[in-house]
Amino acid sequence: MRGVSRWLVPVALLLPLGAALAQPARKAPAAPRETAEVHMGKGYDALKNDRFAVAVTEFEAALKLDPRLSVRARFPLAVALFELRRPVEARRQFEIVGKETGRHPNVLYYLGRIDLDERKFDSAVKNFTEAAADPPFPDTAYYLGFACFKQGDLACAEKSLNDAARVNPHDARVSYQLGQVYRRQGREEDAQKALEQSSQQRQRDAAESKLRLDCAMKLDQGQRQAAHAVCEQLYDANDADKLTTLGTLYGQHGDPEAALKPLQRAAEISPQSPQMLYNLALVFFQLQRFAEARDALAPAAGRWPDVFQIVALYGKVLAQLGDDLPAYETLHRAHALNPQDSEAADLLYLSTLKLGYKTGESGQYADSQRYFEEAREMRPQEPEPHVGLAAVYSQTGRAAQAAAEQKLAERLSKSAPQ
Repeated sequence: MRGVSRWLVPVALLLPLGAALAQPARKAPAAPRETAEVHMGKGYDALKNDRFAVAVTEFEAALKLDPRLSVRARFPLAVALFELRRPVEARRQFEIVGKETGRHPNVLYYLGRIDLDERKFDSAVKNFTEAAADPPFPDTAYYLGFACFKQGDLACAEKSLNDAARVNPHDARVSYQLGQVYRRQGREEDAQKALEQSSQQRQRDAAESKLRLDCAMKLDQGQRQAAHAVCEQLYDANDADKLTTLGTLYGQHGDPEAALKPLQRAAEISPQSPQMLYNLALVFFQLQRFAEARDALAPAAGRWPDVFQIVALYGKVLAQLGDDLPAYETLHRAHALNPQDSEAADLLYLSTLKLGYKTGESGQYADSQRYFEEAREMRPQEPEPHVGLAAVYSQTGRAAQAAAEQKLAERLSKSAPQ
């Protein structure tokens, strides 16, 4: 099936933060709300693909159409502005979000990053210190240590960088910065050890990059056994990011069975990450283990309703399981987020037809008629909705309308491409 190979790579961790910060939104009028939702979906898709200027345009359009979106649109807008190196505008948006959410760690992290760029080290230390109480990103402690170093507080820098080393033992930046702290403290021997450790880590990073390339090449060549011998060198049972990288490598290159182990472990380490849950669910979907895909994805679909990839995959899973009404509702939302996605549109059409027949068989003729009329609006040249409407009219004693719909269905069938 088309569209099931859309893996969420690590940058997608940025996508759901606006929704995670936001409070449940009040229901808005249907037409403008759906239009705003379309812009939200396009904005998240652009953010995921590093098209930050497009993301800014889409999130601004969503806010203009529906200011009640507020944090849901404003936080990813601020992230996109930050990535575009527009710090003044980014800070303004983050500060507006902060007024609505309080001093949330996600907001404080980015404000600290902007403070560092602007050499406002006292403010950076304050923001990162608060964010580090509930770190939103693995490198929070690193940036706190770096800010402390720039501020001249070497004790704070040493402590924070050692905390960062425990969280990210393979981050070459951390050991390098510790080396600078030790050198400033006059601990030349410790400095040399830390700097050597940083150099060795950079070499390991380069070797891992080559392993990833070799892994992908061998998978593409169909050399499964040889590929696994290379790829499994990337397996690290305690590093969710490395596990995700390995799992997505397997998945993107046609080996979902091998992808399952690293992605399951990544989800165990980071059970609240939408990226981990989505990628695990995608593998289960590819392996046709639909109940497990649903269980993996349901929490993410509930928490991050603006991320098209999550919502669309959840709708596909529900449709495969025969959960017809939830599938229909979920696919409706996916279609509202991204009307250009043909697969979501096709599945929504089929789900609508299915509900039309299902409700008609149980005698719910008003609902059946509504579903078939909706399907007719989606695909005006398709005969099937008219066949369904003819059946509804026949069952409810409207013979003339039934005959008209049947005649129209037959005409559309004859004119359809063979």
